[in-house]
Amino acid sequence: MTNGSRPDQLDAGPIVMAERARATHGKPSFAVRAEGLFFRVLTRLLPRNRSGDYVTSLLWFLYIQHRWPRPRRRWFNDQLFAIKTSQEILDPLRVFTSDKEFVKLYVKARLGDAHNIPTLAVLHSAEQCRRFEFPARCVIKPTHLSGTVLLRRRGEPIDFAQIDEWFDTNLYLGSREANYRPLRPKVIVEPFVFDDDNPSDFKFFCVDGRPGLIQVDRDRHVKHTRNFYDAEWRRLPVAMTHPPGETDDPRPPNLALMLDLAARISRDFSFVRVDFYSNGTEALLGEITHCHGGAREFFVPRSAEATVSQLLFGPPQDRR
Repeated sequence: MTNGSRPDQLDAGPIVMAERARATHGKPSFAVRAEGLFFRVLTRLLPRNRSGDYVTSLLWFLYIQHRWPRPRRRWFNDQLFAIKTSQEILDPLRVFTSDKEFVKLYVKARLGDAHNIPTLAVLHSAEQCRRFEFPARCVIKPTHLSGTVLLRRRGEPIDFAQIDEWFDTNLYLGSREANYRPLRPKVIVEPFVFDDDNPSDFKFFCVDGRPGLIQVDRDRHVKHTRNFYDAEWRRLPVAMTHPPGETDDPRPPNLALMLDLAARISRDFSFVRVDFYSNGTEALLGEITHCHGGAREFFVPRSAEATVSQLLFGPPQDRR
């Protein structure tokens, strides 16, 4: 079971679909799919070096965002594009914390081990996975990928074909996020967070150690919705990739704690997303994401990107 979606296969509600229809200028769905396939094939054929990464990222940015990236403008996706296509994405700390096993060492050093999800096992090959006796209830995910997970709730058979595919996959080849390129394929086994099948997931977008935007994902494995809030827990009238929830999320009792933890864990990075699971009291780090959506997700309405960006980065330096 996977919980990720590619930008050309958005699991979105009416508001997102309406914006996509407007953005594609009424093209038939088969034409939109063909365009997406063309871009995916083209980007896989381009050289696997920093020049090829730049051209690939630029093509995807133009296709998804319908504009040229201008990092001076200090908009959300422009800043992600700048990180993705510069040497910053190759910062050893960004590479290290992209690995779901190693990021726990960083969290332990910064926050203490109490904010890590316990690790039941780390498996280094598909053969080792087949020999391992998985708990009847556990979460299984690759340490070197993003947006995919296997949930074993009641001793169901393990999908070893999916695990084999993980070991054969380098996320860099499709996304050109170079921080993933050197990661060694592994599988990590964890308990369900707070023994909850669908725990609340809070994602903090931080600039220079300051959390300014919060993304709340609900029911990720059932009917995924996503709301956005500022640091004061005021809901923002925007959507991205997944439909917004019909109601506001209750302000978490430990919001101040999570804001403090996000600030401490993000202070070594210019712009980063820090994810926590919370039950209202405890906060456990899910992952650190260095290039949200690969700079290939868009806000709905699109004009909201300017508002969100000002919340994070302050007034734009260049509105052109």
